[in-house]
Amino acid sequence: MFQGVSTALVTPFRDGALDERALQELVEIQISAGVQGLVPCGSTGESATLSHEEHRRVVEIVVKQSRGRVPVIAGTGSNSTQEAIALTLHAKAAGADAALLISPYYNKPTQHGIVLHYAAIAEKTKLPLIVYNIPGRTASNILPETMQRLATIENVVAVKEASGNLDQMAHVLALCPKKFTVLSGDDSLTLPLLALGGGGVISTSSNLVPSEMVEMWRAFEKGDVARARQIHFQLLPVFDVLFCETNPIPIKAALELRGLITKEIRLPLTPLTPANRERLQSVLQEAGLR
Repeated sequence: MFQGVSTALVTPFRDGALDERALQELVEIQISAGVQGLVPCGSTGESATLSHEEHRRVVEIVVKQSRGRVPVIAGTGSNSTQEAIALTLHAKAAGADAALLISPYYNKPTQHGIVLHYAAIAEKTKLPLIVYNIPGRTASNILPETMQRLATIENVVAVKEASGNLDQMAHVLALCPKKFTVLSGDDSLTLPLLALGGGGVISTSSNLVPSEMVEMWRAFEKGDVARARQIHFQLLPVFDVLFCETNPIPIKAALELRGLITKEIRLPLTPLTPANRERLQSVLQEAGLR
């Protein structure tokens, strides 16, 4: 159910508030491009700066606008287990198909504590859960042996692996059952992970290049590795520039340059620096995206 390319949607703002119309339009662009899923309120969606009311509203808008055409995987993670349960229950009530939950940050739980965190959420919500492992943001890494334990929990169906460590991802794939999907959390590692047996990607770059990301995945699935590799190399400069500063600073700047959203981003994130904005414009022009 969660194979392919799912887009980690940006959250557009206007005058300090949610830009609901722009969000609806982004959903339509993504679905028209053929993505296999939508992920509101993840890291790319600036979930850490959204109020609970805004968070719930974003999920509701994306579910309503999608109208069941693609699965909606709502970001509902928190370092508080009870808060994560509440957000996940809301996503379920809103009609989301699954939830993406970051490993608890700041608390730095033990590996056993991480397992109990997800087990409690799974028990209370009965919604398909995707684990989100991104040590660079959480200060804790979910080890392959821990992922093996998580994969035995009913409703824990997949992981978004953003450790950046292909060796770790290989061990996760080797230890977990085939029904447990391993998704890339790094756009540039999507193709290498597919080669190892991964199921796809939850992508930031697909906000900008959804059809290209989908084509790369489809080419690989059809066995046309040469075409998938060609697209990967074509997109490498885009991947590089979209992560030249903290995500989602560059991707929001790119979408603003294309006239899809305003340039608003919330503190403590700041607008793209002039030098990187010039670099971004150059890459977009070279790639035919301006």
